[in-house]
Amino acid sequence: MADSFGPMRDDDADDGVVGMGPDSGSSRKEPIRVLVVDDHALFRRGLEIVLAAEEDIQVVGEAGDGAEAVDKAADLLPDIVLMDVRMPKRGGIEACTSIKEVAPSAKIIMLTISDEEADLYDAIKAGATGYLLKEISTDEVATAIRAVADGQSQISPSMASKLLTEFKSMIQRTDERRLVPAPRLTDRELEVLKLVATGMNNRDIAKELFISENTVKNHVRNILEKLQLHSRMEAVVYAMREKILEIR
Repeated sequence: MADSFGPMRDDDADDGVVGMGPDSGSSRKEPIRVLVVDDHALFRRGLEIVLAAEEDIQVVGEAGDGAEAVDKAADLLPDIVLMDVRMPKRGGIEACTSIKEVAPSAKIIMLTISDEEADLYDAIKAGATGYLLKEISTDEVATAIRAVADGQSQISPSMASKLLTEFKSMIQRTDERRLVPAPRLTDRELEVLKLVATGMNNRDIAKELFISENTVKNHVRNILEKLQLHSRMEAVVYAMREKILEIR
């Protein structure tokens, strides 16, 4: 399937989607159950047709706005919610928090035309595990669904760059106070976190630091436990906000 939802820019064509998280590719006995949420019925139908060709992915429902998405998520308990950002009645970002409450195991991927840094940042804060632009190819949508189902975070490359820019400006804006001391990370954990922030996967981090992938996974797990967070992207946001690390 070489179709796409829109033109892919030349500068992103070779980059694919940036993944952040544990190893992907783990075997699943049951198909990944997906809820598609978008206010355009034609786009929803297009996604359903594309994903129907994937043996390991099953579209179990659809919704036209955030309010309906919350109801459907509570009823269907999907593995993945593929959701637009801007929709009538209730937007996707606002719906994220409610979906996590009614279907805690569901992982949310924002699929949108919005390349605004604020939307990306708010989506991560609201609990989204992925943020993809609709310009990506249909193959990449299926790949991202599998990766997120296996515990990774997924983000379009152009948005990853903007996220780092937002981190840096956020540090400059929040130079006032810290209410509680940040949890203490080891020097090695800080090294790993800095590489995570650049979008490296476990394999690349292991090569960079001359350690095993399993050791990298253990470091990432320890970082998330210490910071009491759930995903790599949340860890990077927290670390930048609390000045645990700085990316130049």
